[in-house]
Amino acid sequence: VQLVLNPSASHFAFYKSAFRENLVVESSKTFDCVYLYSNLLGNESGRMIFDGDIFIAQKGKLLQRNIKLSFQPVNLSYATVDFDNPSQSTSELKNDTEDLREEFTNAVTLALFDYLRKSHSSGFVLSLSGGADSSTCAVLVSEMIRRGIEQLGATSFLERIGATLTPEDLDPQESPQLRKAVTKALLTCVYQATENSSDQTFDSDKHLAKEIGATFHHWTIDQEVDGYCKKIEKALDRQLTWEADDTALQNIQARTRAPGVWMLANIKNALLLSTSNRSEGDVGYATMDGDTCGSIAPIAAVDKYFILSWLQWAEKVLGYESLSMVNQLEPSAELRPLKLHQ
Repeated sequence: VQLVLNPSASHFAFYKSAFRENLVVESSKTFDCVYLYSNLLGNESGRMIFDGDIFIAQKGKLLQRNIKLSFQPVNLSYATVDFDNPSQSTSELKNDTEDLREEFTNAVTLALFDYLRKSHSSGFVLSLSGGADSSTCAVLVSEMIRRGIEQLGATSFLERIGATLTPEDLDPQESPQLRKAVTKALLTCVYQATENSSDQTFDSDKHLAKEIGATFHHWTIDQEVDGYCKKIEKALDRQLTWEADDTALQNIQARTRAPGVWMLANIKNALLLSTSNRSEGDVGYATMDGDTCGSIAPIAAVDKYFILSWLQWAEKVLGYESLSMVNQLEPSAELRPLKLHQ
């Protein structure tokens, strides 16, 4: 056998490309052949991400690898191979990023882009809390738009996701303004305050939404929370207190935030972004039907420590200056009274 062709549907994970590269190179050596590996590209069902890895090796030597996680509909790589005289085969190795934070950003932004267009949705809705998780989701949508425009061009990017903007919005000389115009059309953020919310988290959200250009709404949910509490108090024939009912009083606030953003997402034909990360799922620090609800979960596979590191990196490397407010906040769910210093 001179040539092995390996089409694959292998999901993306950190460090997996290095494993595949070694498999291709060693297989070409073991079987004394040319080995070509090509992986699926894009997002499937809002869950699996495929990176489009391509490797070509001959008799233990890597001839070609591509830049994975491309927004292009087709990612073509090639090598000229001399089967009789391998020394004459061409070698053109492209150097992909080795920074996990950059790789994570490439993977999730591609997934957001591909699932948006495949679901025929009109954009995203996000409940911003002023904290690390929701801020990460907002920046990832902004980066999806930036990378999509850079790789595809504004017109092609908008065509592929089915969005329309005016010619003035598409001025190629005004790229920051262009990105903001697209973000305003695609991302709606909502800050839903209670009496336990702080001015710091509201200011953090407001400044982030303004920097990336997202549509921003804010409202209070105290009336709705109070209505639920009064119903339960009547049913139990007693008052609810923080001493006796702490978990329930926290969770009802998180759950009450869900119906409004779901309604907004339905009206806009948009995807609601779930903001729960892997650490919360692992230890149970999450509210079912609260921060776990949504159509797609961009950060569900990474832990809180990674998120905090990524936000510092995004502020300094990607240039999101408003993240300085998020990065300086003391972590808090802001579900207990402020005087309790949760």
